[in-house]
Amino acid sequence: MSQQNEVGLWRGALIPAVIIAVISIVAGVLIRGSSGLWGALLASFTVILYFSVHLLISKISTNLDPMAVMALAMFSYFAKVILMGALLLVVTKTTSPESVDRPTFAIAALSITAAWLAGEIRAFVKLRFQLPLPQTSPQQGSPKGSGE
Repeated sequence: MSQQNEVGLWRGALIPAVIIAVISIVAGVLIRGSSGLWGALLASFTVILYFSVHLLISKISTNLDPMAVMALAMFSYFAKVILMGALLLVVTKTTSPESVDRPTFAIAALSITAAWLAGEIRAFVKLRFQLPLPQTSPQQGSPKGSGE
């Protein structure tokens, strides 16, 4: 993909994710107070950062060998899973449920993830329709000497 397509894909995913993040933060504050605020903020930051890293790695690996792309993607995936586990462990061990609301974090993270993926799919389909199709000549489809 070109630089413009990567930015379009990121923007297409970021806008719905930020909208849902703001809604999650407001809902967290209204329902759970300050602990809901911190839970929704942490979820928003985490999800948007992790998915942005995914698109950055996609951008970096554009001209690499397919095996290198696969290795980079697998490393990125496992690193994100390990870092997410470490983040959740640190949050649960260093904060009380009264300061960071766990259900608000979970609901906000799932909602923002769904919005990001839906926005990314929509942006990809939109970009896909804008790609030029290869030109085919009429003689390619008919066999020679068929008398047509």
